[in-house]
Amino acid sequence: MKKLINSPEQVVRDMLDGMVAAHPHLKKLPGTQVIVRSDAPVSGKVGLVSGGGSGHEPAHAGYVGKGMLDAAVAGEVFTSPTPDQVLEAIKAVNGGNGVLLIIKNYTGDVMNFEMASEMAEAEGIRVAKVVVNDDVAVENSTHTTGRRGIAGTVFVHKIAGALASRGASLEEVEAVANKVIRQVRSMGMALTPCIVPAAGTPGFQLGEDEIEIGLGIHGEPGVYRTKLMTAEETARTLLERILEDLPLSSGEKVAVMINGLGATPLMELYIVNKTVSQLLKERGIAVHRTFVGPYMTSLEMAGCSITLLKLDEELTDLLDAPARTAAWNQ
Repeated sequence: MKKLINSPEQVVRDMLDGMVAAHPHLKKLPGTQVIVRSDAPVSGKVGLVSGGGSGHEPAHAGYVGKGMLDAAVAGEVFTSPTPDQVLEAIKAVNGGNGVLLIIKNYTGDVMNFEMASEMAEAEGIRVAKVVVNDDVAVENSTHTTGRRGIAGTVFVHKIAGALASRGASLEEVEAVANKVIRQVRSMGMALTPCIVPAAGTPGFQLGEDEIEIGLGIHGEPGVYRTKLMTAEETARTLLERILEDLPLSSGEKVAVMINGLGATPLMELYIVNKTVSQLLKERGIAVHRTFVGPYMTSLEMAGCSITLLKLDEELTDLLDAPARTAAWNQ
């Protein structure tokens, strides 16, 4: 294992300390692994909290800031954060108008965030929850009941955050988050595995000429393994599966995310996007905006995911609203 770390036990705390040092708009709650906006809580605004296991950077702390999240809770690498940490995040961002929890659909995340919401409600804080399940690859996995939550979660952060920043109610912010969840789909693939620092060895094995289609962001099994394909063949495979699940008609509009899993050069991501753009154009589907880069990674895994968000006038307006975070300034 070759990594720029001090020790496997310290990677998350060291990372969070370095992040706060780099970004003055962020602070870490003492004694926790919770990153919040430095101006939290914002009076009268619905607070947005997300999080999960570390190793997916910039998700989720990279999306804390104006126009997106108010707090992110970092578990250990690929491990759900504990309920008491989530509770501290809820309390830190409660500005009096309630708190929305944005949860990726993994069993530990769902259980621990729900426990935290119950504890917060016992303290008189109104809490709503949404669960993101955008991965079309598999219905159930080693970590989930139902579909996994992957890179499409970032669109939920962006759009719910934009509405919350306009002073919307908790019910309104929850509703628009669920609207995004209904209209977003993703699927990924891997070229290589990654190494969790505490384990020191790859989480799975792929042959030199093998790739895995539909792999999860923690290395969960995908749909199948196959021989290495061209970028065009790979993009077509992923996109066709997404479009089977999210029917789009000619004239409809989408946002596209070509997400790198950690070790994939931008060169390769843009090559994938070339095919995605061409295929959508052939179907008469308009691309409103395209986001290419590492938005939700898997340590140093090589590979990518494709996300499509079906847009309407409301979602387009909120997607285009300004936001200022460490990983999103568009």
